[in-house]
Order: sequence, then structure tokens, then C-alpha cells
Amino acid sequence: MTRGEGSASRSSRSTAPRPAVVLAGALLLALVVAGCGSQSTTHATFNWHAFTSAIFTPDHLIIGGLELTVIISVISQAIGVILGIFLALARMAKAAPLRWIASIYIWVFRGTPLLVQLVFFYFGVGAVHLFGWDPITILGFTIPGAIQAGIFVLGANEGAYMSEIVRAGIISIDPGQLEAAKSLGMTYPLAMRRIVLPQAARVIIPPLGNEFNNMLKTTSLLFVLGIQELYETFVIKQGQNYLPFEMYLACALWFLLLTTIWGFIQARIERQFAKGAPGASTGGPSLRERLFGSRTAIEPSLVSGGR
Repeated sequence: MTRGEGSASRSSRSTAPRPAVVLAGALLLALVVAGCGSQSTTHATFNWHAFTSAIFTPDHLIIGGLELTVIISVISQAIGVILGIFLALARMAKAAPLRWIASIYIWVFRGTPLLVQLVFFYFGVGAVHLFGWDPITILGFTIPGAIQAGIFVLGANEGAYMSEIVRAGIISIDPGQLEAAKSLGMTYPLAMRRIVLPQAARVIIPPLGNEFNNMLKTTSLLFVLGIQELYETFVIKQGQNYLPFEMYLACALWFLLLTTIWGFIQARIERQFAKGAPGASTGGPSLRERLFGSRTAIEPSLVSGGR
């Protein structure tokens, strides 16, 4: 087999659906068919009016839950990115105490469940009076303590994951870039800010986008703090109308809409950052590949940063 034929065969195999996805889809279809075909003494009817109303004519509760979900996600992700940059630089610092502190931080927040972190910092810390999470007012808006705790924990947890993403992006840049900047008289912070980090952004942006996608969905855990984000809103609504199937399905579709919209935005951002990069003509996977998981052949120059 020639090299061209081998590349073509590998490319055709890589674009095929993953076996795990096909198997999971077949199992899900079998469960749905089995559930629909099962005999029951009571036959439930799908309330189309309640379902379509929750999707196409959402009331102020759903709109408020959507807004709160997006706001918390954006602020928490911004905190996570800032923390991630500082933690990544600390992990790469020459001073051993900085490396130890960053490593312990990452170890703790990545090694414990996010749900446990939420209840610990809100209920646990409040119970021993280490911090009260009192409501604060900023620009006329009062932020309850539960929302403060939720944003803090989500951002702190995200920082532990972003630190490894940022560190991987910095490591992917040729060390000669930093040495050349220093030879021009730049300080280390200035060289990082103007030379290294802008180039590392091409490596950091794709996983950063995936992390924000996950952040949108992770906000559903804030129901344990009593925060009325999108998921908690539908929990309340299904308790009012006794239509859990319709309400939770509508909730899932709203989350799917949020992540799909972000998929378009992420794809556009990646294409912008990929301009001028060697071998990067498409700026990453297409939206179809991003949503449905099909894989295409990866250009070696993209993996090696063009070197």
C-alpha cells in the first residue's frame, strides 16, 4: 500500500462514527422502544401545551433562570481563566514554595467533587462562622450570599483545570521566544504578556471553549445552594404543574440550545485565532463534528504548533 492510499484509508476510518457512540445510540433506542411498548395499567399523555409553552413562550421564571445561568457561567469562567493563568505561572516558577502552593491547590480542587466543594464552602464555612456570605450590593444590584458562594466555588474549581490548559499552551511555545524577548530587554512578565501568551492562545482557546461549554451545564449543581438557575427553575415548575417529563425535557432542550449557540461562537473564535497558523485552514473541527463527535484526520503541524 502506498503512502497516499494509507493516508486515505486512515482518513476514511477517522471520519466514521465512533463505535462507542453507535453502541450507546443503539442501546438508548432499544430502551425507548422497550419503554414505549411496555404494557401499563395507566397511559400517560404528553402535555404538548405545557411543553411548547416552556420552550416558545417562556415566562419570567424561565427567562430569569436563563439569564442567571449565563451570568454565573461567564463570571465563573472569567475567574477560572485568571486563576488558571496565575496558577500555571506558579507551577512553572523557579521558587519552590510557589510550585508547592499551586500543586496543592490543583490537587485539592481537582481531586474533590464539585458538589462537595459547593456545600462545604457555603454551608460548612458558614456553620463555623469563618465567612458569612452576607448579601452585597454592586451598582444597585444585590447579590445574595448563595450566588456569591456559587460563583466563587465554580471559579476556584475551574481555575484548577484552566491552569493545566494554560500551562500546556505555554509549554507548546518554543523557549527561544522567551529568550529572544529577554535579550531585547523585556522583563519576564512583559515577555509573557506580549510574546508568549498571545501565541499560546491558539492552543488554549479550543479547550477553553470546551470548559465554558461544561460550565454552562455545571451551573445546574447550584440547586443545592437554593439558587434559582435554569435547572432549579424547572424543578419548581414541575412541582407546580406535576408534569416532570415535559418540564425536565424542556429544561434539557434549553441547556442544549445554550451549548449549541456557544458551539457556533466557539467555532468562529477558533477560526479567528487560527488565521495565519501553519496548516490551520479551517480553524479546528466543524460544528457538526463538535456536536456529534465525528472525527477527522488531524494535520501533524497543528499538533506540533507548526514546527
